Amino acid sequence: MNRFQARLAGRKRPPTGFVSQPEPQSIGLFAKGRQLCAGNFLFAGQLVEAPDTSIWDIATEESPIAPLLHGCAWLDDLAAVGDHKARTKAQDWVFEWIDRYGRGRGPGWTPDLTGRRLIRWINHGFFIMRSREKVDIDKYLTSLARQTLFLSRRWKSTLPGLPRFEALSGMIYAGLSLEGMSSHVAPALAALSRDCRDQIDAEGGLQTRNPEELLDVLTLLCWVVQALEESERPVPETVTAAINRIAPTLRAMRHADGGLARFHGGGRGIDGRLDYALGASGNKDLPDHSRHMGYGRLAAGRTTVVIDAAPPPTGQASYDAHASTCAFELTSGRRPVVVSCGSGRNFGADWRRFGRATASHSTLSLAGYSSSRLGVPSRLNGIRHELLVDTPDLVPAEYSTTQFGTRYEVAHNGYQMTHGLTHARTLDLSVEGRDLSGEDLLTTLSDADKLRFDRALERDAGGIPFGLRFHLHPEVEASLDMGGTAVSLTLKSGEIWVFRHDGSAEMRLEPSVFLENGRLKPRATQQVVLSGRAMSYATRVRWTLAKAHETPNAVRDYAMDDPAGLEND
Repeated sequence: MNRFQARLAGRKRPPTGFVSQPEPQSIGLFAKGRQLCAGNFLFAGQLVEAPDTSIWDIATEESPIAPLLHGCAWLDDLAAVGDHKARTKAQDWVFEWIDRYGRGRGPGWTPDLTGRRLIRWINHGFFIMRSREKVDIDKYLTSLARQTLFLSRRWKSTLPGLPRFEALSGMIYAGLSLEGMSSHVAPALAALSRDCRDQIDAEGGLQTRNPEELLDVLTLLCWVVQALEESERPVPETVTAAINRIAPTLRAMRHADGGLARFHGGGRGIDGRLDYALGASGNKDLPDHSRHMGYGRLAAGRTTVVIDAAPPPTGQASYDAHASTCAFELTSGRRPVVVSCGSGRNFGADWRRFGRATASHSTLSLAGYSSSRLGVPSRLNGIRHELLVDTPDLVPAEYSTTQFGTRYEVAHNGYQMTHGLTHARTLDLSVEGRDLSGEDLLTTLSDADKLRFDRALERDAGGIPFGLRFHLHPEVEASLDMGGTAVSLTLKSGEIWVFRHDGSAEMRLEPSVFLENGRLKPRATQQVVLSGRAMSYATRVRWTLAKAHETPNAVRDYAMDDPAGLEND
């Protein structure tokens, strides 16, 4: 139906120009734009070095990087460079797309990709049309009209969540920007208003619980609001209300370094993009101490801790969800310290599956099990996915203040059916943010749980093995200290943190990986692992992560970051 409607859309009378000169809103990366100009194409962890080659010749239409190409977000990177060579590349590739795929061919004719592409083409309209002949400009405007009409007919087939917001925002953007397209604004705006009401929950979150997707949604809504205000059209109250719910939620998931917590398939976001979106929202509300999109937060001094404190997504919303319940991340100033491995979807199916496991997060995994399990592979919207099954359905969480700071308590029953055990975690952050104390407890809560635990213990008389993991950022230097009873963590800022435990488990430093967008391969790093065996109805491990005494509360952090790029891989 997408292909059929794309071909029918070719009968639409093209617009004659833009209603007003569009201003670019999206943020590109200068370094990536330079790489594109040099013929180094890095998408989804795959590098193709092909100077003087069209972007449409670097991958097949069935390739996993094809959607990234057809969404045309790379236009942002070329526009960030902005010189003659970058503009020529952008123009050549856009007009080549029109010649190759503009009549309904190729993988780019899905509503979400079309919406994403329309926004970029309109944002950079004068960058694309500059110095082109009238015949090319007419071809460009005709393609914009065709894509707009296609969206008006096919947006309903898009999955709820970010894909739907992309499709509707693209249709609104086109309707407001192009002559003769204004009739599409009202129905798209009505649908967007419904999705703002139904898809953005009371906590200001999405069903997928993906922080980066929520940032994308806020960015789209802010663009829509700005476009409506510039055209002197009223902004629906439901859109404004959704923005006001989302902004505090994103602040709750914002680390001290300005990046997002990396959970459920989301990355930290492009540098500066989160703060830009929060500023554009016009909302200055700070998050309260309740859960926001299922995440808890502790913050003091220069330290932030973000905790996954709710059940993972289920059903179709779990296509990219992780088994990360009770996991946390810690950042000190500009420096991430304890992290999640991240999403491996850009590095192939095996890495994607690895990144979703509980052992890839800073929490407790039991006997090789994850707290949620992957189901049988199925196809969702034409793409092969493994949805989460057997997820925890009881995840109580509570924030409180203590004499020494703040506390977050969370638990889940993800191991109850398999081993009769509930995992409970308590995190205490001191007033100055210098000390994070933790306690992890495996316990039975009922006679039925004790029976399951006894049966599991019969299968493994030596006790049920568990691993308590603390994945470290690649720029953290870790070494065993004090005769192996502590781990010293040195940050590039010069801060030193020390990890200790109560001796109830065996502590080791083991290899780990950091899965990061924009890299050719996973980055090597380390993890602190506390391993032991549960042999009774209650097993408790206590640990601390604290700044060394000689480390001041604040340091002047002049060390340069290690940018993601081809030269680092």
